[in-house]
Amino acid sequence: MSFVNLYMKFGYARVSTKEQSLDLQIDALKKADCQEIFHEVVSGSKTKRVELDRLLSTMRKGDVLVIWKLDRLGRSLKHLIELVQQLIEKGIGLQSLNDPVDTTTSQGKLIFNIFACLAEFERDLIRERTQAGLKAARARGRTGGRPKGLSPKAQRKAVAAEALYKEGELSVVEICQNLSISKATLYKYLRYQGVEVSSFNKRQKMKVAEVTLWLRVERNNKFVRGKKKAREEIEQYTLSRYEMKKKGKDSWEYTLKIPYLDDEDLIKTVYSIYNEMESTANVRNCFTEADIRNPITGLGY
Repeated sequence: MSFVNLYMKFGYARVSTKEQSLDLQIDALKKADCQEIFHEVVSGSKTKRVELDRLLSTMRKGDVLVIWKLDRLGRSLKHLIELVQQLIEKGIGLQSLNDPVDTTTSQGKLIFNIFACLAEFERDLIRERTQAGLKAARARGRTGGRPKGLSPKAQRKAVAAEALYKEGELSVVEICQNLSISKATLYKYLRYQGVEVSSFNKRQKMKVAEVTLWLRVERNNKFVRGKKKAREEIEQYTLSRYEMKKKGKDSWEYTLKIPYLDDEDLIKTVYSIYNEMESTANVRNCFTEADIRNPITGLGY
């Protein structure tokens, strides 16, 4: 009488971009005797993974999921631990070919539990440091909460209001209609930008400076994401106001046209662009390195 093995080994392979190859992972999974292999091309930051979801719905109690490395499976340590815990609860084993994790053995389960404890320990440390930082700030007279001044959205409107006003092509009423704000709010934004209210009706003829911008956006550390999104938001909310032209799709170089009254006004606008780009990047846990220059004289600002 012969017995049929009712349990199966499933393999899962993933790469982030189409330029990357799945061959190395698939070959290793075949060598590990996987009877069926699911694979897909999707970024590790994406929540929805069609093939992984289909694989998990296919597997039954007693089956084993085999992966090339742990980072192919989870988006983060927290997500990985949650996912492996679900597999354990369903009676599904996990084997990583390049990590010391094999939940089909007692030793593997122990190592995974150690990982889970370290993750919890890290969260507790972050919580303690946050509380200690807030306590120290309060002791120095600083309190939390919403900062005084304009919100990021209002700051962007204030810059747009200043630019539209200085262009001199629209009346105050038309500027208000374009930005969907009242006259009082417009005057508030202009004062915030340092434009004297008394000079509203004494508009000077605007000049335009065509400059080149070199912009690098990087993450604060390798464990965070958001570099691409930060650049997109900088282009959308800041650079687009200055007739931005990008040298190429993946280029770091731009051409901008900056309206200004005098040299002091031009320098002020340039530094405002620097500050806006840095603030936008900071929200995404990134930083910027930028250089704005006059392409004719080669002088930087």
